[in-house]
Amino acid sequence: MQDAQVIVLATPVFLLLIAIELLVGWRRRRITYAWSDTLSSIGLGMMSQVIGVFTKLFTLGIYQWVYAHAALWPLSASSPWVWIVALLAYDFLYYWLHRAGHTVALFWAAHVVHHQSEEYNLSTALRQTGSGWLAGWLFYLPMAIAGVPPLVFAVVALIDLLYQFWVHTRQIDRLGWFDRWFCAPSNHRVHHAVDDVYLDRNYGGILIVWDRLFGSYQEELADHPCHYGTRSPLRSWNPLWANLEVYAALWHDCRHAASWGDKLRVWFKPPGWRPADVAARFPKEGFVIGAIPRYAPALPTARRNAATATFAAAIAVTCVVLWNAHRLAPLQLAGASACVLAMLWLVGWICERGEGSPATVPAA
Repeated sequence: MQDAQVIVLATPVFLLLIAIELLVGWRRRRITYAWSDTLSSIGLGMMSQVIGVFTKLFTLGIYQWVYAHAALWPLSASSPWVWIVALLAYDFLYYWLHRAGHTVALFWAAHVVHHQSEEYNLSTALRQTGSGWLAGWLFYLPMAIAGVPPLVFAVVALIDLLYQFWVHTRQIDRLGWFDRWFCAPSNHRVHHAVDDVYLDRNYGGILIVWDRLFGSYQEELADHPCHYGTRSPLRSWNPLWANLEVYAALWHDCRHAASWGDKLRVWFKPPGWRPADVAARFPKEGFVIGAIPRYAPALPTARRNAATATFAAAIAVTCVVLWNAHRLAPLQLAGASACVLAMLWLVGWICERGEGSPATVPAA
């Protein structure tokens, strides 16, 4: 079975768990969902999967080529130990990719999509980038060189991704000993927070042990609630812009930097770094928690219904595309995928065009 088909089968489970979380939050009077934000997050996940149909041919193709030509000792996919070690190795390498996603601007440009939501709930887990394929594959080549078969690699990658779904919630509190070893909701809430004490911490995918070993662990503090989003808020429901905003900002600074060294450094310095001459010519306001209200344009009932109907159609088409991707002719696949992207863009456009002045809510 194709991994895209696994995602299709998992989709009803994802949506059911989101509904359960919403119900639990309603009963506890701890609502963590906003309609437009939820549509945006799930829609970006759909976009990521559709784009992945094309880009996995590139990333897995590179992995297979390296495995075929540079594997030191090809391992057997029939050995349980190979699967266990491969999962641990993948999680270890994911830690370093994830860490680079917060410390290197080029990788942050891809990873930022996952952090743009100013809410934190199970739909946030589905909010994935469409451009991670550009460079992320580099981090996993050691597994190919070590001889991990492509099938094993693909399966453990899917396991690592699916595990991380449940940790995106504010409805599950601390879990005692589990928090010390594994990535859990408390640990991952810290990772998504923009507060100084929490910023750029807890990168582990399945195991939080990596953070403890390499000095990036921070526990959630009872007296310091997390604030979510990014330090340069997106303030848009446009899924295309969500994927391009940081690339555009980096290109702007690169283009305007006087020094050729700065033009290169823009891409590889930590996120937020800017050449001095560019920062002087194009200043940006500093970040202060709560200074900018959450992005929440008013969404009248008619537009909400239109957005929901369009979104439901987009889900249906996405499922058909993912399930049949390996059977469709290239032009059919490209056309159907373009249709999905257009519908998701339309949902964002509808949600941004509420009647009257856009409404905002105070940052929690």
